[in-house]
Amino acid sequence: MKLSNIKKEKKKENQPEKLDGSETISIMKVLEGEGLSEEVLVSAAMELYVPHPGVETREIAEKVFKREMLHALSDPNLSILLYAGLLLEKAGEKGDLPGMTKETFNKDLTFLIVDEVIGMSIAKYISGDKGIFEYVRFDKLKPGILSKLGPFMDDVIAGLIGGASANMYSRGKSDGIKPVKKKKLAKPKRVKVAKVGFAG
Repeated sequence: MKLSNIKKEKKKENQPEKLDGSETISIMKVLEGEGLSEEVLVSAAMELYVPHPGVETREIAEKVFKREMLHALSDPNLSILLYAGLLLEKAGEKGDLPGMTKETFNKDLTFLIVDEVIGMSIAKYISGDKGIFEYVRFDKLKPGILSKLGPFMDDVIAGLIGGASANMYSRGKSDGIKPVKKKKLAKPKRVKVAKVGFAG
């Protein structure tokens, strides 16, 4: 069942008609504080860029990727998910993660899969199953800044880049909307039909 099919129930109390986001901190500002500027993220994404219809050149791809990434980052749910990954990274560095020592965290042992779960969740949230495919590409090859990030953040950022990259390829420069060309229909030709008589 789709959420859109669920009948609207009584509105929760104290729900505003309009949201005021003027006092919120931007996740991009938070990421920049960690050395993850827009340029750094775009650069990592472009290392695995492959020409594709709609993003035929690297120049176009950079613009489209940036548009898709910033669009994704405008979603507060995604911003909070990215922030959660950042907090987990910081807690791991201090040795404050439950059930894990600082040494285990720093070794990024293979039994630890929660970082991949978060990365895949981010990619899927942005662009569905195709985002997971792109996440895996970026997580495996670790282009650019990804090779320098810790156990959680490499997956968190691979999820962000992978999800935005998948949308870049599927939507391209047209934002997924292809202009419809109006075709002039030729006027039907009149065909003379011969009268056929039957001899009796």
